[in-house]
Amino acid sequence: MRRYIPIFISILLVSILFSFIYNIKNSKPKEIKKEFNIGNFEKKDSGARYPKFLYKLKVKQPIAIDLSQQRFKGIAFLFGSGLRGAIYKKTWGKFDYFGNFALDKNGNTYLTPMPFISIKSTTFNLQKNIYKLDSKSGKLSIWKSIDEVTPSSTNPFGIISIEYDIDDNSLWISAIDKSDYKIQRGRIYHIDIKTKEILQKIEGYDLLSLKIIKTDRGKFLLGGSARENIVYAFEINKTKVSKTPKKLFSLYDINERARKISIFKSNHLLIKTIPFSYNLIAQTQQGSIRKSYDFYFDIKLKKWNFKTIK
Repeated sequence: MRRYIPIFISILLVSILFSFIYNIKNSKPKEIKKEFNIGNFEKKDSGARYPKFLYKLKVKQPIAIDLSQQRFKGIAFLFGSGLRGAIYKKTWGKFDYFGNFALDKNGNTYLTPMPFISIKSTTFNLQKNIYKLDSKSGKLSIWKSIDEVTPSSTNPFGIISIEYDIDDNSLWISAIDKSDYKIQRGRIYHIDIKTKEILQKIEGYDLLSLKIIKTDRGKFLLGGSARENIVYAFEINKTKVSKTPKKLFSLYDINERARKISIFKSNHLLIKTIPFSYNLIAQTQQGSIRKSYDFYFDIKLKKWNFKTIK
């Protein structure tokens, strides 16, 4: 019997080899999941304008809006060579700190609040407001309050990002209050500027940044997630945004979040990132760690690629 063992082993090995070759020939290739391509886009004039009171003051170009809180509390306008000049009124600091802004076609500046360094008795109440700096007078006031925005000591962030849509003279707003480490309870609001009416509300997304973009495939609202290192694309159809976004791409570092999205050049997005948590103390300590990336869609590889911008 022992003399037949080598024969049995040889037959077994041949059978295994034949089965392996057969499976390779008849197996289907593993499907490669392609990243979403929003299409071709260009860097164009958004139609937004700087406030008219700046031109009355004969402010020299270039102009930049400063929300850094390093030199001025609230908002300031920097201008001229090296942005050494500054326009600032003390009354612009009465609502504490701002995190994001949007300019409309008439030069009005809309601002979203941002808790900064420490929490005061008034901090939570300030986070439910959208603020407006009037283009002609330079007066800063509360433009609209959204009372359902209710930050807390565990998550002090409320309304956080804003984008202007010139097509229907409206604002897109995001809020991330009520969310915790387990559940996203953020919202996207679409608000008519003339009537201040909320045209649409999408729930379940925490977005740190918003950007309207038009391509040869349609119109999209891009959103940088506050919870993940992901940028999403919401399709906009006749002023209504899709409730189910597409994942556009992921940032390189799992701890990074897209804080600002803009068009860098044709088919290239400029993504500015920060580390982010819902804890204000941790956020203040990490706030200086900022990076910038050039993201572009590689047609041949059918995926988004990026370059670090120094």
